[in-house]
Amino acid sequence: MAASSSSASSSPPSPPPPGAASPAEEPRAGGRPPVPPYVKAAAGSLGGVMEACCLQPIDVVKTRLQLDRSGAYRGIAHCGVTVARAEGVRALWKGLTPFATHLTLKYALRLGSNAVLQSAFKDPATGKVSAHGRLASGFGAGVIEALLIVTPFEVVKIRLQQQKGLSPDLLRYKGPIHCARTIVREEGLRGLWSGALPTVMRNGTNQAAMFSAKNTFDIVLWQKHEGDGKVLLPWQSMISGFLAGTAGPVCTGPFDVVKTRLMAQGRTGDIKYTGMVHAIRTIYAEEGLRALWKGLLPRLMRIPPGQAIMWAVADQVMGLYERSYLQPAHV
Repeated sequence: MAASSSSASSSPPSPPPPGAASPAEEPRAGGRPPVPPYVKAAAGSLGGVMEACCLQPIDVVKTRLQLDRSGAYRGIAHCGVTVARAEGVRALWKGLTPFATHLTLKYALRLGSNAVLQSAFKDPATGKVSAHGRLASGFGAGVIEALLIVTPFEVVKIRLQQQKGLSPDLLRYKGPIHCARTIVREEGLRGLWSGALPTVMRNGTNQAAMFSAKNTFDIVLWQKHEGDGKVLLPWQSMISGFLAGTAGPVCTGPFDVVKTRLMAQGRTGDIKYTGMVHAIRTIYAEEGLRALWKGLLPRLMRIPPGQAIMWAVADQVMGLYERSYLQPAHV
């Protein structure tokens, strides 16, 4: 028995799973190694697909309201009903392909880059990220996603969503690929990055607030600390994600309205707005202060529920990886 026990204890340890952190990377005091950035990226992309399919109609309504200068729509419900009656129910999913693709890539890049940036801000002694480090990581992730993914995809999405009519033959853009090609041909490659500055400001601020708030709500509501091995139930992740997604839209409303106007007008023909500051001044002068928060209610109807859906999926994927591959570090 003793020989058998000795033999078992001296057997070589099994190799670590793919992506698992080395002992040097593991947190101290019996914590767990961090979930690798590529796992967080995959988790975010799966959450993005689910969010896009569920919430695309709200995004279409938001875009139509933001582009409505004549008061054709009397509110969210009237806008949705009008679009469905005039253009068919499928019109509420206009732009779904670029929207779903952009959400999938955006969340993959967001969660992955945030994980990489957080690792750079970690205290080497404790393995923890300070509040300032979490804010900086979130802002950096928002800037990266805005420049690489969000801006060109949203330009295409908004151009498709602003088209009105039932007959495809009468529409200027026949689909996302045709739309992108037309923009590049008529406006140059820079046309796909119309409204990049307000998009950077919006996404950077949003993600700085969102990642910090999500971590705070996880701790306050569920006593869940990053790397502690605890996996939240889907409804717990949804509550944390929903609450974390509420602050950004209120703070970044003017950036979102300006972004939409700049992306919709293009770089050729009648150029009403010459840039972000000029657009803010013009909208304020012509339409009043409240116009800078047009579409806020549908944003609040879309972003917090979207974050709830995304985090419910992402937390389960990351939790599955933790349970399957990551073991507590030994003291």
